Amino acid sequence: MTAFRAVVIEHFRRPRNRGPLDNANGSADGANPLCGDRIRVQVLARDGAIVDARFTADACALCIASASVLTDGARGMRLNETSGLDARWLAAALEGAPPSGRSKCVALPLDTLHRAIASVPAGA
Repeated sequence: MTAFRAVVIEHFRRPRNRGPLDNANGSADGANPLCGDRIRVQVLARDGAIVDARFTADACALCIASASVLTDGARGMRLNETSGLDARWLAAALEGAPPSGRSKCVALPLDTLHRAIASVPAGA
């Protein structure tokens, strides 16, 4: 088994932005039925920018680390710039691509974040 990179371990042990966001105006749920990962990403957007982003999850280390890094990266971004949070950005933030066979664990928070952002009402 490939050892996890230090950034993955750090974000798994001390995830940033973990917990519900009571005043969210965008939200999405995601699940990976093959491994059992479940995640919810919530965002608060105001004046066209992400003010806050948080997640809750019952998931593996890679999924939680990915969600932690992504919600950190999304904060402060303009809504129309969040497409830059993609697989390449995430691999760089996690200091490398996930181990073979674990790419869905990393992709789940990415997809869920983008769906949460897409659910933000126009004009927010």
